[in-house]
Amino acid sequence: MLTERGHKISVLAVDPSSCASGGSLLGDKTRMIELSKDMNAYIRPSPTSGTLGGVTRTTNEAILLCEGGGYDMILIETVGVGQSEFAVADMVDMFVLLLPPAGGDELQGIKRGIIEMADLVAITKSDGDLIVPARRIQAEYVSALKLLRKRSEVWSPKVIRISAKTGEGITEMWDKMKEFQDLMLASGELAAKRRKQQKVWMWNLIQENVLEHFKTHPLVREQIPLLERKVLSGSLSPGLAADLLLNTFKNRE
Repeated sequence: MLTERGHKISVLAVDPSSCASGGSLLGDKTRMIELSKDMNAYIRPSPTSGTLGGVTRTTNEAILLCEGGGYDMILIETVGVGQSEFAVADMVDMFVLLLPPAGGDELQGIKRGIIEMADLVAITKSDGDLIVPARRIQAEYVSALKLLRKRSEVWSPKVIRISAKTGEGITEMWDKMKEFQDLMLASGELAAKRRKQQKVWMWNLIQENVLEHFKTHPLVREQIPLLERKVLSGSLSPGLAADLLLNTFKNRE
């Protein structure tokens, strides 16, 4: 639909990595058959490689590359996220939460921290026998969102129902996204949000590099195997082992 309207679409799909082997299926293109054949669309599956938050450590850089490549619409599909895994909210203009009906955790979902970050909630699979459950969940989330603290002066999160099978709600979903963009741009909130995201990105990079520098420092690296063995054997607590390594790093000069 979007490419037919003249947009160039980039889909950055994040796949979970196996805790055992470290591998990922990266099979997102197999369920995006039509889009993968579209010359105005680009699909890039990437593994999480242990990164929490539902994204990869290079998602921000990938967004910049896609923008530089002329893609004006970038969709980031995260892995299934939980109560606190919503790092993608610090990377995008609009955070859309997709929820299936009849999931059995409606009340738990309302309590999730992730719902507080959503700009738009879409109840998926709203067709066939699931229409009634989808309508019920939509009503529950509409009520729940009214209880949350408002994050924007110009936008209140909406809850819609969509169906990839019948196409119901897809056009409405795009209209809501455009309305969000127009309101946020006009108010200046979108520009402020992007500036804040740049600061978050800076500190994320600092944390990653400091940890890498810490782990690769010769004195620390020398002590890590010994302290890990002591922690595994129970002769040393994790907290004390961490303190010893940090003191080694601080007194490295």
